[in-house]
Amino acid sequence: MHRILLAAALAFGLSSAAAAAPMAFPPGFQVRDIPTNGAVIHVRFGGTGPAVVLLHGFGDTGDMWAPLAAALAKDHTVIVPDLRGMGDSSHPDSGYDKKTESGDVVAVLDALKVGKTAVVTHDIGNMVGYAFVAQNPDRVMRFALLDAPIPGIGPWDEITRDHRLWHFSFWGPDEERIVAGRERLYLDRFYNEFSADPKGVDEATRAHYAAIYARPHAMHDAFEQFKAFDQDAADNKVLAARGKLTMPVLAIGGDHSFGTTMATVMGFVASDVKGVVIANSGHWLMEEQPAATIAAIQTFLSTAP
Repeated sequence: MHRILLAAALAFGLSSAAAAAPMAFPPGFQVRDIPTNGAVIHVRFGGTGPAVVLLHGFGDTGDMWAPLAAALAKDHTVIVPDLRGMGDSSHPDSGYDKKTESGDVVAVLDALKVGKTAVVTHDIGNMVGYAFVAQNPDRVMRFALLDAPIPGIGPWDEITRDHRLWHFSFWGPDEERIVAGRERLYLDRFYNEFSADPKGVDEATRAHYAAIYARPHAMHDAFEQFKAFDQDAADNKVLAARGKLTMPVLAIGGDHSFGTTMATVMGFVASDVKGVVIANSGHWLMEEQPAATIAAIQTFLSTAP
């Protein structure tokens, strides 16, 4: 099914891919499975020029970045991993704290012989990205984050008290039994409640990710990402105490979601922060407003130091 959807998306081209087929990477992109510390990370990469790593979050996979990858590949080497336990990466029993996952990013870059890179992230990808950037600042040229907080940083405790974020603590064997066989229903909750308009996340996108998250171990490992938040918060407080990030940081929020809070959060851990709010968008920026989101990221990455 995945191959059929991919072929159909390629037939319709990039403009259609941006709207309805997040799995359609540009021709010429390569695929590689890279062993890391206890996991095998599935990576797509292509293009030419300075490197940029794109990290996804929950409710999608690296497939979400296909329209951005197409835009950036003209003048960047684009690297798109699936996080461990998600998408087409392996499903290890442990390692879902974001410091460990940041080591997966290091291993991917080393395997591809990439030194310095820009980093663009969304949702849980923000958390993995921060752990990677904070531990490897000399390897990071620029850091752009899309619409999700960082555990333990800034107003984290206040943010987690929002009743809409009950899923942060929704994990465990009984929770998995509740969701088993109902993955589409569970994911629809996120697409519906965290978008400016549920129509912004179309049927093809929903069906694609529901099929992926219905695979064996997929939802369990997604829940492990949330289960690790307390450890992530403790780790991030230690990382933040070392000093603020000095590379340029772009904090993007949807106007119906985190909005200006993104810049507020990053101001606690970075000294050079620019905030951008995308109009008529909730959390799913690449699905709801791909053109505006891509433009903001391209402008940020192309700005002279």
